[in-house]
Amino acid sequence: MNLKKYIRDIPDFPKKGILFHDVTTLFKNKEALNYLTQKFYDYYKDKKVNYIAGIEARGFIVGGILAQMLNCGFVLVRKPGKLPANTISESYKLEYGEDSLEIHSDSVKKGDRVVVIDDLIATGGTFLAAIKLFEKLDAEVVSCATVIDMPDLGGSACLKDYDFYSLVEYLGD
Repeated sequence: MNLKKYIRDIPDFPKKGILFHDVTTLFKNKEALNYLTQKFYDYYKDKKVNYIAGIEARGFIVGGILAQMLNCGFVLVRKPGKLPANTISESYKLEYGEDSLEIHSDSVKKGDRVVVIDDLIATGGTFLAAIKLFEKLDAEVVSCATVIDMPDLGGSACLKDYDFYSLVEYLGD
Protein backbone atom coordinates (compact mmCIF):
# COMPACT_ATOMS: atom_id res chain seq x y z
CA MET A 1 0.00 0.00 0.00
CA ASN A 2 1.27 3.46 -0.85
CA LEU A 3 0.77 5.33 2.43
CA LYS A 4 1.82 8.65 0.88
CA LYS A 5 -1.50 8.89 -0.91
CA TYR A 6 -3.20 9.11 2.50
CA ILE A 7 -0.86 11.77 3.93
CA ARG A 8 -1.94 15.37 3.42
CA ASP A 9 0.79 17.94 2.68
CA ILE A 10 0.21 21.41 4.12
CA PRO A 11 2.52 24.17 2.85
CA ASP A 12 3.77 26.89 5.20
CA PHE A 13 2.77 25.07 8.42
CA PRO A 14 3.60 25.61 11.22
CA LYS A 15 5.56 28.48 9.67
CA LYS A 16 6.38 29.82 6.22
CA GLY A 17 8.73 27.60 4.23
CA ILE A 18 7.80 24.35 6.01
CA LEU A 19 5.91 21.61 4.16
CA PHE A 20 4.01 19.72 6.87
CA HIS A 21 3.18 16.05 6.29
CA ASP A 22 -0.14 15.54 8.10
CA VAL A 23 -0.80 11.92 9.12
CA THR A 24 -4.26 12.65 10.54
CA THR A 25 -5.71 11.94 7.09
CA LEU A 26 -3.89 8.59 7.09
CA PHE A 27 -5.26 7.78 10.58
CA LYS A 28 -8.86 8.43 9.56
CA ASN A 29 -8.66 5.87 6.74
CA LYS A 30 -9.30 2.48 8.33
CA GLU A 31 -7.48 0.47 5.65
CA ALA A 32 -4.38 2.67 5.81
CA LEU A 33 -4.37 2.71 9.62
CA ASN A 34 -4.77 -1.07 9.77
CA TYR A 35 -2.01 -1.51 7.20
CA LEU A 36 0.51 0.68 9.03
CA THR A 37 -0.18 -0.83 12.45
CA GLN A 38 0.12 -4.33 10.97
CA LYS A 39 3.48 -3.39 9.41
CA PHE A 40 4.75 -2.18 12.80
CA TYR A 41 3.37 -5.30 14.50
CA ASP A 42 5.08 -7.61 11.98
CA TYR A 43 8.39 -5.82 12.57
CA TYR A 44 8.22 -5.91 16.40
CA LYS A 45 6.30 -9.11 17.21
CA ASP A 46 9.45 -11.16 17.88
CA LYS A 47 11.56 -8.48 19.60
CA LYS A 48 10.34 -9.18 23.17
CA VAL A 49 9.21 -5.62 23.83
CA ASN A 50 8.00 -4.65 27.34
CA TYR A 51 6.80 -1.14 26.43
CA ILE A 52 5.91 1.03 23.50
CA ALA A 53 6.72 4.68 24.28
CA GLY A 54 4.61 7.12 22.29
CA ILE A 55 5.85 10.67 21.81
CA GLU A 56 3.15 13.33 22.20
CA ALA A 57 0.75 13.45 20.50
CA ARG A 58 0.51 11.45 17.28
CA GLY A 59 2.88 8.84 18.71
CA PHE A 60 0.13 8.07 21.22
CA ILE A 61 -2.18 6.90 18.45
CA VAL A 62 0.12 4.47 16.67
CA GLY A 63 1.90 3.51 19.89
CA GLY A 64 -1.29 2.73 21.78
CA ILE A 65 -2.58 0.48 19.02
CA LEU A 66 0.79 -1.24 18.67
CA ALA A 67 1.11 -1.83 22.44
CA GLN A 68 -2.30 -3.51 22.42
CA MET A 69 -1.35 -5.67 19.43
CA LEU A 70 1.96 -6.69 21.05
CA ASN A 71 0.32 -7.28 24.43
CA CYS A 72 2.76 -4.95 26.17
CA GLY A 73 2.56 -1.73 28.17
CA PHE A 74 2.38 1.81 26.86
CA VAL A 75 4.35 4.80 28.20
CA LEU A 76 3.49 8.41 27.43
CA VAL A 77 6.34 10.78 26.49
CA ARG A 78 4.93 14.27 27.06
CA LYS A 79 5.71 17.96 27.02
CA PRO A 80 6.48 19.47 30.45
CA GLY A 81 3.73 19.79 33.02
CA LYS A 82 1.33 17.27 31.46
CA LEU A 83 2.03 14.22 33.63
CA PRO A 84 0.52 14.11 37.14
CA ALA A 85 3.12 12.15 39.13
CA ASN A 86 6.89 12.48 39.69
CA THR A 87 8.70 12.92 36.37
CA ILE A 88 12.15 13.09 34.84
CA SER A 89 12.86 15.42 31.95
CA GLU A 90 15.27 15.87 29.07
CA SER A 91 15.79 19.04 27.06
CA TYR A 92 16.57 19.19 23.36
CA LYS A 93 17.33 21.89 20.83
CA LEU A 94 14.97 23.07 18.15
CA GLU A 95 15.93 25.17 15.15
CA TYR A 96 14.22 28.09 16.89
CA GLY A 97 14.93 27.41 20.59
CA GLU A 98 14.71 24.62 23.12
CA ASP A 99 12.02 22.28 24.43
CA SER A 100 11.88 19.27 26.71
CA LEU A 101 10.09 15.98 27.22
CA GLU A 102 9.07 14.13 30.35
CA ILE A 103 8.12 10.63 31.47
CA HIS A 104 6.97 9.38 34.85
CA SER A 105 9.99 8.37 36.91
CA ASP A 106 8.37 4.97 37.58
CA SER A 107 7.31 4.31 33.97
CA VAL A 108 9.93 1.61 33.36
CA LYS A 109 12.51 -0.28 35.36
CA LYS A 110 16.06 -1.43 34.76
CA GLY A 111 16.31 -3.84 31.83
CA ASP A 112 12.87 -3.14 30.36
CA ARG A 113 12.86 -3.24 26.56
CA VAL A 114 11.31 -0.13 24.98
CA VAL A 115 10.35 0.91 21.45
CA VAL A 116 10.05 4.70 21.02
CA ILE A 117 7.51 5.70 18.37
CA ASP A 118 6.25 8.90 16.76
CA ASP A 119 4.60 9.98 13.53
CA LEU A 120 7.63 11.69 11.96
CA ILE A 121 11.36 12.18 12.39
CA ALA A 122 13.00 15.33 11.03
CA THR A 123 16.13 16.49 12.88
CA GLY A 124 15.95 13.77 15.55
CA GLY A 125 16.01 15.96 18.66
CA THR A 126 12.72 14.66 20.01
CA PHE A 127 13.72 11.03 19.54
CA LEU A 128 17.14 11.54 21.14
CA ALA A 129 15.57 13.24 24.15
CA ALA A 130 13.07 10.38 24.56
CA ILE A 131 15.86 7.81 24.32
CA LYS A 132 17.87 9.62 27.01
CA LEU A 133 14.85 9.56 29.33
CA PHE A 134 14.59 5.78 29.16
CA GLU A 135 18.33 5.31 29.43
CA LYS A 136 18.30 7.43 32.62
CA LEU A 137 16.06 4.74 34.08
CA ASP A 138 18.37 1.96 32.79
CA ALA A 139 15.83 0.67 30.29
CA GLU A 140 16.99 -0.63 26.93
CA VAL A 141 15.73 1.23 23.88
CA VAL A 142 15.56 -1.63 21.40
CA SER A 143 14.25 0.41 18.50
CA CYS A 144 12.82 3.69 17.27
CA ALA A 145 9.91 3.74 14.86
CA THR A 146 8.10 6.36 12.85
CA VAL A 147 5.55 6.54 10.11
CA ILE A 148 7.53 9.20 8.18
CA ASP A 149 11.30 9.61 7.86
CA MET A 150 12.75 12.78 6.37
CA PRO A 151 16.37 11.62 5.99
CA ASP A 152 17.61 14.84 4.37
CA LEU A 153 17.05 16.58 7.73
CA GLY A 154 19.42 14.16 9.48
CA GLY A 155 17.18 12.72 12.18
CA SER A 156 17.39 9.06 11.25
CA ALA A 157 21.17 9.39 10.87
CA CYS A 158 21.31 10.61 14.49
CA LEU A 159 19.84 7.26 15.50
CA LYS A 160 22.61 5.21 13.89
CA ASP A 161 23.32 3.47 17.22
CA TYR A 162 19.73 2.21 17.44
CA ASP A 163 17.52 -0.01 15.36
CA PHE A 164 15.31 2.31 13.31
CA TYR A 165 12.17 1.45 11.36
CA SER A 166 9.98 3.73 9.24
CA LEU A 167 7.26 3.17 6.69
CA VAL A 168 7.44 6.25 4.44
CA GLU A 169 10.37 8.38 3.30
CA TYR A 170 10.21 11.95 2.03
CA LEU A 171 13.40 13.17 0.33
CA GLY A 172 14.18 16.80 -0.34
CA ASP A 173 11.50 18.27 1.93
